[in-house]
Amino acid sequence: MDPQLDHRIVMCNGRSEQTDGEYVLYWMAFNRRPENNFSLQFAVDKAIALNKPLLILETLWLDYPNASARFHEFVLDGMKDNERAFRKSPVTYIGYVERDVALRERLLQKLASNACLVVTDAFPCEHMETLIKELNTLTSVSILAVDSNGILPVMVPEKAFTTAYSFRRYLQKNLHEHLLCFPRITPCSGQVLPKAPDVSSLGLTAWGCVDGNSSIISANLKSLPINHAVPPATVSGGRRAGLEILKEFVSFKLRNYASQRNSIDECSASGLSPYLHFGHISSHDIFTAVMQKVGWTPACLHHDNVSGKRLGWWGLDEDVESFLDQLITWREIGFNAAYKLNNFDKYESLPVWAKTTLADHELDLRTHLYQIHELENAETHDEIWNAAQRQLVKEGRMHNYLRMLWGKKVLEWSRSSQEALERLIYLNNKYALDGNNPNSYSGIFWCFGRYDRAWGPERPIFGKVRYMTSKNTARKLRLAEYLSRYQRREPLEV
Repeated sequence: MDPQLDHRIVMCNGRSEQTDGEYVLYWMAFNRRPENNFSLQFAVDKAIALNKPLLILETLWLDYPNASARFHEFVLDGMKDNERAFRKSPVTYIGYVERDVALRERLLQKLASNACLVVTDAFPCEHMETLIKELNTLTSVSILAVDSNGILPVMVPEKAFTTAYSFRRYLQKNLHEHLLCFPRITPCSGQVLPKAPDVSSLGLTAWGCVDGNSSIISANLKSLPINHAVPPATVSGGRRAGLEILKEFVSFKLRNYASQRNSIDECSASGLSPYLHFGHISSHDIFTAVMQKVGWTPACLHHDNVSGKRLGWWGLDEDVESFLDQLITWREIGFNAAYKLNNFDKYESLPVWAKTTLADHELDLRTHLYQIHELENAETHDEIWNAAQRQLVKEGRMHNYLRMLWGKKVLEWSRSSQEALERLIYLNNKYALDGNNPNSYSGIFWCFGRYDRAWGPERPIFGKVRYMTSKNTARKLRLAEYLSRYQRREPLEV
């Protein structure tokens, strides 16, 4: 076993490898990419060690949370990219798009039972845990999940961090050793493996996502029992699209990231969160591209600076350090919470001070109260909020700064803070391409005080939780073009 993977492997059962199996099976569930993928690297190494073929099964189930045409098409874009990438490699790739949940047990049992072992992706969410438990009941072989979620292995910290400052300070003391342990960029390249069984002999109904089949895929997508009221987004998914956006960001936007990240007209936000969420690109992809652009090496680190401050540790300018703080500190603190806290996505996980102050103001007068369908259809009195909600519904994304305001206003317009949280999770996970992710939960829960501190003066409804207003937002941002772009032109169909 590669020593750099020691902190990234989760033993999902106590079973042994079956050396007489036909192949090593890599069930690609979250790290949906052929490069910079610790899970794939581990599976390749196992196949080499056992002198067995490597079979890669990428699955798109019907019953993941908020299954819709939007998320299905984004994943399918990635499956097409993966089929092309693996076509010239020594592995066998199967892109399986589920049409009938009742057939899943037969599929998993057949493939896993004939394997030496099963490798899959460690992703801290209830859905993945349920799927692994289901697989455990269907096979007697060893199942191992590999963490390829971020720069810091999620299992390394011993606790859940309550502030970005404390987590950043931990990173400044411990991250440097993990900067030397990146996955191999192309783990399949140059490898020689035995040929896997012909896919047709496995008796599977596999969907080979290949060039030229986009019309067939789109037609078949319409027949699947998923939510078609949430249409595909305005951006394409897949590794190729993600890498193009990364290239554009590094080439043109990174240099102004600190000053223009929250700009409306010339926004320097990366736009990479959907591709990170669906595993089409990795933090390692992004980190490498950024650091190559600026000529950084680990020798630039300021090891004596472990103050927990946002700037200064990397030895780079403010634009790059501000972006790295988002990529690593803010993204990975969400994975830290998801891995360490069983209730990270529940109201009870909020800081005690936040729950206390919100409870103290639970009976405060709400000037405006909206039903969930009014929020979903952007039918409030606040045109800034309405525009942000329309962008979310239409495009599957929202401007970074407005996303914070969006959350704060729902707290103000709901009968209770618990109801507000439920509404935000519902809206975000139904429409956002980066929804149902530890990082997006961090953003939602931040609106209620997570990773923040008590603020004064104490205000109605919010208490000591940080307060935001549309009036102040309008003063800070040039919104005329944005409001025109997302003004109501026709009823939203949700």
